[in-house]
Amino acid sequence: MSTHGLIVVDKPAGMTSHDVVARLRRLARTRRVGHGGTLDPMATGVLVVAVNRATRLLTYIIGARKSYAATIRLGVSTVTDDAEGEVTARTPATGITPEQIRAGLAALTGEIDQIPSAVSAIKINGQRAYKRVRAGEDVTLPARRVTISRLEPIAIRPPVDGGLDVEVQVDCSSGTYIRAIARDLGAALGVGGHLTALRRTAVGDFTLAEAATLAELEQQAPEVVRLPMAAAAGRFLARREADAEEARVLGHGGPISAVGQPGPYAVFAPDGELLAVVSERDGRARAEIVLAPA
Repeated sequence: MSTHGLIVVDKPAGMTSHDVVARLRRLARTRRVGHGGTLDPMATGVLVVAVNRATRLLTYIIGARKSYAATIRLGVSTVTDDAEGEVTARTPATGITPEQIRAGLAALTGEIDQIPSAVSAIKINGQRAYKRVRAGEDVTLPARRVTISRLEPIAIRPPVDGGLDVEVQVDCSSGTYIRAIARDLGAALGVGGHLTALRRTAVGDFTLAEAATLAELEQQAPEVVRLPMAAAAGRFLARREADAEEARVLGHGGPISAVGQPGPYAVFAPDGELLAVVSERDGRARAEIVLAPA
């Protein structure tokens, strides 16, 4: 089994994404392990992890679209915009109607300028925003343009302690904060809101259907890589076959002829080995990263 490739992990609640990486470093017996998109400790679901040379593919995975199943509690605001933070306000939400909720969600759909949650890992002058908040600073982050292509209510549950729970499904661009959706929906409805549950169901075409739990990976160690590098690249990059001479040149970092194919795309050797990820410019195809063994 390959020691270079991807693992689609079903992250459990209570662990940071870094905790998962640390566990897999031990299981795979290598330091070269990284992940393709952070999940908060309370969140569960799809975390794409790369091992050894495949860590260089993460730059192309991090920007992939994401899908989530989430629960928003209306009527309660918290400092973190999720259930981990201290409650800052309570406003009865019993009068909120399903029609109002659908309208509020519709207003947050499409290309929007979203202000990330203040308690986030975004850096301000070199320091994480959440560290500044914990130090007592009043932090307001600049809005970011994100795309929320799907934001649908799946269930609206009876009130709990004055709050109203709304289950939603979300498809969105990378960089979207689901906590911020909960906050903004609550603000629009005048009752406040926060996120009580979050499960990432997909990163690009990587879904829960192929995700492994840490317990399952423990049983496989050290052969934890489930998707070898060549097969992994074929999942999210267009493909080009190289002949023997092109493979030799590209393997040494040289350019090959352009074929008019939008990039970046993956180039494979005649034997099926992944050589590089390339993009075309000035009539040549040049490697962004070379992945063939040295």
